[in-house]
Order: sequence, then C-alpha cells, then structure tokens
Amino acid sequence: MSTGRQNGALGAYGERVAARHLVEEGLELLDRNWRCDAGEIDLVLRDGEVLVFCEVKTRTGTAYGHPLEAVDEVKTRRLVHLASRWIDAHGVVPADVRYDVVAVLKSPRGAAEVEHVRGLG
Repeated sequence: MSTGRQNGALGAYGERVAARHLVEEGLELLDRNWRCDAGEIDLVLRDGEVLVFCEVKTRTGTAYGHPLEAVDEVKTRRLVHLASRWIDAHGVVPADVRYDVVAVLKSPRGAAEVEHVRGLG
C-alpha cells in the first residue's frame, strides 16, 4: 500500500473515532469531509447553539510530535476561512462558532487515545 493510501486510511480511521467520541460527548454531527475549492473541513458539529468546526489529526505514534502539534496558526486560519465558506454555502446564521481539534493516537492494539481541545485561537 502506498504512503498516500496509508495516510488516507489512517485519516479516515481518525475521523471515524473522533466523530464517535464527539457524539458520545453530546455533540450532533452535521457534516463530515466537506470540501470546496479552498480545502476540506473534517467535521462540522453542533454543541447546543454553537456551531463547531473540527480539525482531526491522527498519528500512530509521537515520533514526529503529538497530533495536536500539527495544528498550527496557518491551519487554524485555514479552518476559520473554510468555516465561513461552509456557513455561506449552507445559509445558516449560527448563534456562536467554535473551532476545535481532536487528536487521535492509534494504538497497535486496543482503543485509540483521543484528546479533544475546544476553542482554538
């Protein structure tokens, strides 16, 4: 399997784990892998009256850093831009908006480690 396919499969796994985790926390999943010409939003959810745009980062280990370290200022700005595009495309007027990140560390066996950080930037 090519590295690109492996990364794609790992990313899809992480997004499934993250979505399940967030739904178990009480959030409502509205959209996943939403794309436009500017990029992709991994997960869009609702937390009460708050519209949540979530970046998911998945790793199999921390040799290249913790998954949370991959979400820098540039990625955060991109997520904010994509969120405004999603809001425009869906014609919604949210009471409030939040930007979250979920880090997923896949274990060779057993459950993945999931860390949810609310409110980037």
